[in-house]
Formats: sequence, structure tokens, C-alpha cells
Amino acid sequence: MVPGLDGNPVQATEIGFRSSGEHWNEYLLDDGSVVRIKLVATSALRVDGMYDGEGNPVYVVQSTNVMNISTPEELRKKP
Repeated sequence: MVPGLDGNPVQATEIGFRSSGEHWNEYLLDDGSVVRIKLVATSALRVDGMYDGEGNPVYVVQSTNVMNISTPEELRKKP
């Protein structure tokens, strides 16, 4: 069960998956730091009996964000 569009629970079927590629988005900050972020799917569910306007099944994908930051040496705190 997952929350539907109206907030009420709807039946969903868990669908197995494998990654075909997880790409980083990279942002160069004005202070010289580089922030890299990617979204990683943790589960995929197909909502039973629900379809979009083009007839495709509706999916719910749960995910987490992974972040990596590289900063210039002068911004780092000394241990």
C-alpha cells in the first residue's frame, strides 16, 4: 500500500529493478567548492489499476540523495 493522489492508501506491486546508470549532477560553487549530487532509487512500485493520460501504468519510486563535496584546502578546518 502507498498513499494515492488523495492521500488514501492504494494497492501497489513492488517491481524489481537494476541500475542502468547513476549519473552525478555537478555544481561549481563560487567559493571554489564542487558539489556532486545523484539520486539513487531504493524501491519501485507500480500502482495497481492506475494509468496516466497516455495509458502508462503509474509508478512510485522511492529514492535517496547521495552527495559528495570537494572544497579548497583553505576552506577546510584543520584537525
